[in-house]
Amino acid sequence: MKIDNHSQITDTILMVKPVSFGYNPQTAVNNYYQKAPSPGEGALICEGAIREFNRFVDTLKEKGIRVIVVEDTPEPATPDSIFPNNWISFHREGIVALYSMFAENRRLERRKDILDTLKGEGVDIRKIIDYSPYEDKNIYLEGTGSMVLDRINRKAYCALSPRASLPLLNKFCEDFGYTPVAFSAYQWAQGKRLPIYHTNVLMALGEDFAIICSQAIDDPLQRKKVLDELKGDGRVVIDITEEQVESFAGNALQVRSSAGNSYLVMSRSALEILTPYQIKLIEERTEILSIDIGTIERYGGGSVRCMMAEVF
Repeated sequence: MKIDNHSQITDTILMVKPVSFGYNPQTAVNNYYQKAPSPGEGALICEGAIREFNRFVDTLKEKGIRVIVVEDTPEPATPDSIFPNNWISFHREGIVALYSMFAENRRLERRKDILDTLKGEGVDIRKIIDYSPYEDKNIYLEGTGSMVLDRINRKAYCALSPRASLPLLNKFCEDFGYTPVAFSAYQWAQGKRLPIYHTNVLMALGEDFAIICSQAIDDPLQRKKVLDELKGDGRVVIDITEEQVESFAGNALQVRSSAGNSYLVMSRSALEILTPYQIKLIEERTEILSIDIGTIERYGGGSVRCMMAEVF
């Protein structure tokens, strides 16, 4: 079953403009990148996130990337609505997947009216595959946060965690014709090696390159397997450190403009922590487009890739 027509990147992005952005205690239990705010900071944090969001959208549009912006709703309050790629993904032939979410308040982000808006924008939606009922069994798979999809070679890379279940990964791969590449990845948090909550924090795939923190894969056999898969498909591997992961250097997404130019979108903090050699390897293959979203990263625990749901 082929759905994506051998295209790794898109020129159309769905983004959700926040209303209630802020620190989410329900996700902080296993997202160790979030920082708790001081009392009384909530309104300022939300205002800062909205400013960063608007600059982000403007920057993408200036480069000729189509951005479909949907407004969040005041009720119910959804502090992480700015990260839509966790609950929805788009595929060729008009197929949409909806995902099972770990945090109860994030399940409220799934909105039918967003699909209606996309249809109104000319997005072809013919079939919906809904994995959200797995929440009743405490089985989760948070979209292209939990999975990094190689749409060209039909592989789904997935660091297993409380938010990424192997049975549901296998079900997705069966439904969409992908091969699962599952592994375990860890970070230092609370004085221990704990699972990294989302694969797209440590890994990004471009058309002909891969950014990955291989040292986060503690098992040497799993590490070799993942690297062999990437290199075997002809991708140049750009290895990053765990310190660079903490600045979201792995949370990037390659997109294409209407004119056909490609860009690797990453945050300013991510770009600033890369070495000159790593930047050289990227810029030999695509242009880097960096955006300052420090407020969103600090209090939301996610970065630019999480904010963009690719529309195919």
